[in-house]
Amino acid sequence: MNTEITDIKEFRGWVLYDADCRLCTGMVGRLQGLLAARHLEVLPLQTPWVRERLALPEPELLAEVKLLKPDGTVYGGADAFLEICRYYRAAWPMYQLGRIPVIAKFLHAGYRWVARNRNCIGGACAVGATGTRKQLRKTHGLFRRLTLRSATGFSQREKLHQMRRAIPDFLPLVVLPVIALYFRTQLAPWVFMWVMALALYAGCKWLTYREAVNRGIAPTPLRALGYLLAWPGMDAVTFLDAKTVPTKPRGMEWVLALVKIILGAILLGLVTRLAFPAHPILCGWVGMTGIVLLLHFGWFHLGALLWRRAGVTATPLMRNPLRAQSVAEFWGERWNTAFNELVFRFTYRPLRRLTTPALAMLLVFGLSGLIHELVISLPARAGYGLPTLYFLIQGLGLIIERTDTGRKLGLGDGLRGWLFTVLVAAGPAYWLFHPPFIHNVILPMLTAIGAT
Repeated sequence: MNTEITDIKEFRGWVLYDADCRLCTGMVGRLQGLLAARHLEVLPLQTPWVRERLALPEPELLAEVKLLKPDGTVYGGADAFLEICRYYRAAWPMYQLGRIPVIAKFLHAGYRWVARNRNCIGGACAVGATGTRKQLRKTHGLFRRLTLRSATGFSQREKLHQMRRAIPDFLPLVVLPVIALYFRTQLAPWVFMWVMALALYAGCKWLTYREAVNRGIAPTPLRALGYLLAWPGMDAVTFLDAKTVPTKPRGMEWVLALVKIILGAILLGLVTRLAFPAHPILCGWVGMTGIVLLLHFGWFHLGALLWRRAGVTATPLMRNPLRAQSVAEFWGERWNTAFNELVFRFTYRPLRRLTTPALAMLLVFGLSGLIHELVISLPARAGYGLPTLYFLIQGLGLIIERTDTGRKLGLGDGLRGWLFTVLVAAGPAYWLFHPPFIHNVILPMLTAIGAT
């Protein structure tokens, strides 16, 4: 053992890796200097004293990267990665996100997949790799495409330069939710829900604004402030471009917006009182419906009309979702179009270049589930995984309606398509807004605002 290093007061431990893994050794070569700067020494797991100290069977010993602390504590896999992140200011948000249970599960699953296929990814598929040779070649090819050259022909250096330039654009989307997370124990669950939602919203607004500016849009300061602070949509290019000419709002549109605001207020201020306390779950659902009608369908629609009246192109976020005749139409064109535009541009398009449309779509819906975990399950401190399951069902429903069998059954059009959409989107909604969320978040919020 290196006694000289262990005598250093700030020494934090040994990062242990499989010396027979080309991917591992390559990463160690690039990161060794950064690790040494934080008083972490890199050693192979095959080192004799390490084998003796850990006393693990060979397969278990080499299964994953490990962090051995001077006090004997051992972290393995994703836990080792997160523990190392604690020591770096730039990686601090990742450490905080890794403490969220649902995100931790995905981190561990992703690490286990990489660990199982690391020999193939590292370019030595014949040594201890799992799966068929064809699958391993595909994985290796994917890794090369990700690291060597993009689909548009940029070199690795050019891609890295673009990624560095994009970091300030994405940074608020990471930092703001982490800051919100710090106030979790100090705020009421329903207040924390809104704080987390606003943090995610602000990060997304900044990201879309920067994208529009990078594409050459030069908005006036007033229009830029209007987009960032007074419009919930995410189509920054259309909103900020002064060349777009909006259609003038019709009189009936004003009436419909006001009707939705009134209906939402009635549900929130009157019907919830009738349902509570005899039917608390029903009261929670009525309250949520009232809030959605009041904000998303009412005030946001009214805001779009006011912006159009002022000469700015702004379309309503909710576009008659009850008229959707397919799951694709419901999520892609009618329900909360602000979020759909965002994930399509920043998630689906990049994933589509790397995999099949069906898998890319499932990954997008999975990401939507994780985001909803942050604003539903995390404030409720229960029900983890149910919102993600709900959105994965939406992805499967969309895939099913596009199959040959789905088309023959008419699941994507007409009355059958409408019924199938209602079944998929509304049927499992009880999992999205699960009972712990109703009891721990919604009902206390309704009481706090005087709705019950």
